Amino acid sequence: MDSLQTIKQRFGIIGNNVALNRALEKAIQVAPTDISVLVIGESGVGKEFIPKIIHNQSARKHNNYIAVNCGAIPEGTIDSELFGHEKGAFTGATQTRKGYFEVADGGTIFLDEVGELPLATQVRLLRILESGEFMKVGSSELQKTNVRVVAATNVKLLEAVEKGKFREDLYYRLNTVQIDIPALRERKEDINLLFRKFASDFASKYRMPHIELSPEAQNYIANYPWPGNVRQLRNFAEQVSVVEKDRVISLEKIMELLPNNSTMLTVTNKSKDGSSSDFMERELLFKVLLDMKKDLNDLRALTLDLIKHKDVEDFNGNTQELIQRVYQDQNEPENDFAPNQYNLVASSSTPNPSAFQQPQYDYSNDVYDVSPIEEPESLSLQDNEKEMIKLALEKHKGKRKMAADELGISERTLYRKIKQYHL
Repeated sequence: MDSLQTIKQRFGIIGNNVALNRALEKAIQVAPTDISVLVIGESGVGKEFIPKIIHNQSARKHNNYIAVNCGAIPEGTIDSELFGHEKGAFTGATQTRKGYFEVADGGTIFLDEVGELPLATQVRLLRILESGEFMKVGSSELQKTNVRVVAATNVKLLEAVEKGKFREDLYYRLNTVQIDIPALRERKEDINLLFRKFASDFASKYRMPHIELSPEAQNYIANYPWPGNVRQLRNFAEQVSVVEKDRVISLEKIMELLPNNSTMLTVTNKSKDGSSSDFMERELLFKVLLDMKKDLNDLRALTLDLIKHKDVEDFNGNTQELIQRVYQDQNEPENDFAPNQYNLVASSSTPNPSAFQQPQYDYSNDVYDVSPIEEPESLSLQDNEKEMIKLALEKHKGKRKMAADELGISERTLYRKIKQYHL
């Protein structure tokens, strides 16, 4: 079995990141066995190297290695591509054709983007993994194959399982051993090494002088989020090598060529479930409104105190108008912050001019209702969220989809919240 450094040199892998080394060591360790491997990582991190290493270090290395991009094959033809078909099985099937699993018999097949497989194809794949048996499209004859399967995906398969887009039994069958490839932004110490390697390769390819980065530019790209990972860095190095006349690249030029850093950070810092943060923003806004309501109570109490301890005749017109504005809704019913009333969008109807007329108050009467306005029992965001969900479910008689629409969240998020609060 080759050493880690030998593997890196053979496959052109650059970097000394701990997580990267751990992934490579795991690939080398499982290579001599025949167990299935699932490679997890974002698009562009270099997942395709892992199955090549596994195949090269296994007893199957002298047999076929086939890589299949499951997301690039149309749904109507993917069964034929993977398992083959008989002549006349469908329109255009003019002859019998072997599928990838038959061609790769005795070797290794790499299923990239396995999360894109249709459900019907997933059933066929599960059967091969469990028994090595399959049937060509249009055939009733059972065939056997001995293939080692390595799969890769950049989607969260457990979430796909929850949504019914990926079979749970297939997930656990593929995920006998999981290998995680770190994103480039998690390998900051490797970024400049990779850039220099790519720049050197493109200088030789295009017969141009080698480019270099200023110290400030090196620091900038090391802290850039690189949402496209190694693939984006490679393309960027090629662009700079070809386009720029100055062979020493400054920080200003790097910032001009790369997309805005803050925008990319927003893209790469999405919530774990992939949903927007609108619901959390509403929760924060709800808390702000409660604080504003409390401040308004304090202002009213202060104004009443001033009225009690100062002769009413001393107030000028502007002061009286201010007090009237503060108390213009005193005789109106208080609006609780219930979910069904939680609409912060102003009414589009034309306001009634009479609504803005200032009421006439009798300031000679020094008796005022200074009872405090009732505050919610709890200012906890969690308690209020729980109450909002209960009210929404009661309003829509337990219909989750309508309640989720009312709350402005996805039905899956609502289901998770119901389980969380034991509703």
